Amino acid sequence: MMREETVFGPIYSRRLGSSLGINLLPQKGKLCNFDCIYCECGWNRDGRGDTVLPSAEDLRKALTAKLEACKAEGTPIDSITFSGDGEPTLNPDFARIIDITLALRDAYYPAAKVSVLSNATRAGREDVFQALRQADNPILKIDAPTDALAARINKPAPGYRVADVVAALKRFEGNFVLQTMFLRAPGFDSSAPEVLLGWMDIVRELRPREVMVYTLDREAPMQGLQKFTPEEMAALVRPLTEEGFKIQIRG
Repeated sequence: MMREETVFGPIYSRRLGSSLGINLLPQKGKLCNFDCIYCECGWNRDGRGDTVLPSAEDLRKALTAKLEACKAEGTPIDSITFSGDGEPTLNPDFARIIDITLALRDAYYPAAKVSVLSNATRAGREDVFQALRQADNPILKIDAPTDALAARINKPAPGYRVADVVAALKRFEGNFVLQTMFLRAPGFDSSAPEVLLGWMDIVRELRPREVMVYTLDREAPMQGLQKFTPEEMAALVRPLTEEGFKIQIRG
């Protein structure tokens, strides 16, 4: 499902409520350094028809217009959410765009949260790290505990190392949300001990303020994927729940 606007919605999010979306990527294409088997935007190879990225000023104009319209219509906004067609931190203006978004949020919807859905691959860059720290909800992804398992489910660009992402996320000192997809796929099963136990050790090391566990909700590019029920996911993460971690489960 491609978002063909820089600012879209608001739409109802099962995780964030009434969410106004921001797509910092091409309007008619996909740009990501992951190629996840479950991505609702499809495979990267199918989204190369457009390579133009919105600038910080493009975003300022589009977001101002949308917020003014929503305010005039009395439309509620719970979250201004960076998601879009790929990885938002790949936009070179990302840090400046966060500053602009926070200022516009404060002017129009001061109670709304600014959320960023990111695969965390660029969290080690100082400008990206500082920008993510300013967001109310930096929602950062680790789906698998090893490079080999991440290669199966996320198909990252060369150079990805889970250890590098963990090191970058430790700098948040727990003030972030860790997001993880649970699914069964050819060659990958989130409930398998080598996946689940390793992932739980990462959670314990990072101690995020919240863990967001979810499963398939929309059509995926790879065939044969199977979702988990909320009950199954709750049972799988029970050791962490019993240790006091706040875990949000979305079926």
